[in-house]
Amino acid sequence: SVPTCCSARYNLALLAFFGFFLLYALRVNLSVALVDMVERNTSLAKNTTSNVCPEHSSAIDVPRNTSGKKYSWDADTQGWILGSFFYGYIITQIPGGYLASKIGGKLLLGFGIFGTSVFTLLTPLAANLGVGYLIAVRALEGLGEGVTFPAMHSMWSSWAPPLERSKLLSISYAGAQLGTVVSLPLSGLICYYMNWIYVFYIFGALGVLWWFFWMWFVSDTPESHWSISRAEREYILSSLKDQLSTQKSVPWSQILESLPLWAIVVAHFSYNWTFYTLLTLLPTYMKEILRFDAQENGFLSALPYFGCWLCIILSGQIADYLREKHNLSTVCVRKSFTLIGMIGPAVFLVAAGFIGCNYELAVAFVTVSTTLGGFCTSGYGINHLDIAPSYAGILLGITNSFATIPGMVGPVIAKNLTHNNTVGEWQTVFYIAASINLFGAIFFALFGSGEVQDWAVSGYHLHRN
Repeated sequence: SVPTCCSARYNLALLAFFGFFLLYALRVNLSVALVDMVERNTSLAKNTTSNVCPEHSSAIDVPRNTSGKKYSWDADTQGWILGSFFYGYIITQIPGGYLASKIGGKLLLGFGIFGTSVFTLLTPLAANLGVGYLIAVRALEGLGEGVTFPAMHSMWSSWAPPLERSKLLSISYAGAQLGTVVSLPLSGLICYYMNWIYVFYIFGALGVLWWFFWMWFVSDTPESHWSISRAEREYILSSLKDQLSTQKSVPWSQILESLPLWAIVVAHFSYNWTFYTLLTLLPTYMKEILRFDAQENGFLSALPYFGCWLCIILSGQIADYLREKHNLSTVCVRKSFTLIGMIGPAVFLVAAGFIGCNYELAVAFVTVSTTLGGFCTSGYGINHLDIAPSYAGILLGITNSFATIPGMVGPVIAKNLTHNNTVGEWQTVFYIAASINLFGAIFFALFGSGEVQDWAVSGYHLHRN
């Protein structure tokens, strides 16, 4: 095969990595900054801390910068501000996949991140104008981010040789996890030593800077790339020879009737249920039940996502190694990685509900749970490209639309189940997440596929010889 170092496809993976890094930094920085944007007394809900566990944290108050403007938003308003992102995000998933197949992923992804960065730069101004403006800006950021994953999938359908798929895609999407890891503590430090507005200015400016590199170095297809070597171009095109469709119309009815696609939908939905429940409620659980303030320790909040990042990169390498060197079938690799990445987290999540007040174990279990989830990227996560490379962007748009619902519903349901903050109520939350995960894993194992589907290959509607 063609050398990987400095190759056009690995440059694409690297630039995409930084793109998704920034996207997630832009997505999570508000949850950190919000703590500093709200006046202290308005955010204190009635004190329902459980008294099961002894108090741990004896935080010493360090003098910090308090020059940032404060707003009096109550808990409900804050919930709307944090949730507004998903309302924009869910709208552009399927249109994003469709547009990418029409105008190409480069412009769509580029302007998705560029737009998100510009709205991030406008966030302090919007907050000043009023809460309605802030919610609108966040929803617009969601619209911009909604097209990015389908656009990237669409680009990989013409760039990733089948046997390098897991490697290339896991590199590019792992940026998202690392973005979470770095921006959570970093946003905290910026708020602490400077002022919360700089959280938005710094990350927004970096996003604009990234956009210039992306527009200059990247092209939609190997054919149109300005500096790709002839050997690499030949290698990529010949490896994808029989996988792409030339028909211009999208076979919507066959797509929606495809059981392998629904297997990905169910897996994606189930995985995100656990992921979003943890992302939004973990700090609450640590604070209210274990009486341990995870936000005082940004490192511990970031640890699970660091583990997940490592796991995504490593499992991507392992998946392709197993397919290439040990001739394991694609479907076998996708199914076993999905099973590890969904049953593992379910087991450790339930365990986390039963360890009493041992918060070191709690952090360890949650970290292992989130880390194992990284296997899913090389499992169902890139399976769209196995079953229909030509329509991968559209398929991802469909599965990601369903997978955004848990981000909107999961935390709300969990909040409603934990009114009294008892350990028993939290065990219920963990049980629900774990059983949804288990169901998704089994469904994918039964109905997933690793083959290019008939309807996804060119000339499907003609007689196939």
